[in-house]
Amino acid sequence: MPKYWFKQKSIGIGSTPTTWQGWLVTVAGVGLMFGVVIEAKGIGDRATQMFVAFSGTIAVFAAMSAIAWLKTEGGWRWRSGKEED
Repeated sequence: MPKYWFKQKSIGIGSTPTTWQGWLVTVAGVGLMFGVVIEAKGIGDRATQMFVAFSGTIAVFAAMSAIAWLKTEGGWRWRSGKEED
């Protein structure tokens, strides 16, 4: 199994999936975000719906970001696209 699932973006900060494990994390995370929002719609109170949808989406995004950060070759840093790596 490869050690790194993501590679650094060439411009900006962050990473992009390069293995099936990275793609699985990405697709599962997006699916979970949609699921959280859809499940929140079943709550009666509008303010509670918004809170659950927002906080759930942020929690899934934070988990995805943590996994990507840990599994990115070379870590995350700002890249302008001009460096040679």
